[in-house]
Amino acid sequence: MNNSLPLSSADTVVDDSFHVAFCVDDHYCRSMGATIASIIANSPGVKFTFHVFAFKLSDDNRTRFKQLEAMYGLKTHIHIIDPDVFKPFAHISQFSYYSPTIFTRLLIPSTLRGLCNKVLYLDADILCVGSMAELLGMEFGDSAAIVVPDADETTRRRCAALQLASGKYFNSGVMYMHVENWMAQEITEKTIHAILENGKEYRFPDQDALNVVLEGKIQYIPRKWNFLYDLIHDLEKDKRQMRDIGAVVFIHFAGAVKPWNDWCLHASRDLFVKYQALSPWADLALDKAPRNYKEMRMYSRFLMKRGQMLASFKWYMKYLAAR
Repeated sequence: MNNSLPLSSADTVVDDSFHVAFCVDDHYCRSMGATIASIIANSPGVKFTFHVFAFKLSDDNRTRFKQLEAMYGLKTHIHIIDPDVFKPFAHISQFSYYSPTIFTRLLIPSTLRGLCNKVLYLDADILCVGSMAELLGMEFGDSAAIVVPDADETTRRRCAALQLASGKYFNSGVMYMHVENWMAQEITEKTIHAILENGKEYRFPDQDALNVVLEGKIQYIPRKWNFLYDLIHDLEKDKRQMRDIGAVVFIHFAGAVKPWNDWCLHASRDLFVKYQALSPWADLALDKAPRNYKEMRMYSRFLMKRGQMLASFKWYMKYLAAR
């Protein structure tokens, strides 16, 4: 396991493993561990290297990454980001409006340049349930990235708002990046400037900016590579079993409710626990109760759908008190 800052091509040699990157904080390491375990379980024989980008990580999570290497005979790299990397943009007044975390994944290509030619970025609320073999053989051509379309309604709205001539809009939770193409086309610099210049008008600052900058410079692949599963859609109807979503590879639990929320009582918990159990984070319990006022309000609604009126009322009172 390496702890590193951006590397130059002179420092490293490109290897033959498949590189996957995450941008997390300590709270999301558990879910990322399940994501990693699910990837390994569904692509036997593939040699993986996993990268973690963070501003800081606890000693406990660092130890678990060492255990991950031992469990599966793979490499992990922890890249601790120095906030000073953003100093060149500090003079722009809008910069202080944003948390530096929204810029983090934009550092992946420059950091990994020389270490790999291609890297798959994944959000940490994704589970892999199919083989990645097809993805491994995809050709980029001149494209800076290979991406997956967002939901139809989101695409329609964002294309109209952003005036995207292509009529296409992608969800940035899954981005297969070509390091050299990305660097040559200055995607990171252009995206940061787009956020700082227009971000207050964007609904999703980094994702919208990436769509604007990358228009015409990307390839689209089917939604099975980033199937957006909104648990609220199920729970608002008190449907607790997983919907039939066909043969997908990545299930992206992109909504406000996650499968590690034990209180949601949705079958997606079983899928999460299955893969968490294969990771060094297996001993960590699911979230037994809502942790913030937004979750309290949702839980109150879900309980009402189940006919549990008294419990719903109690959680609504907790929500009011926590606001």
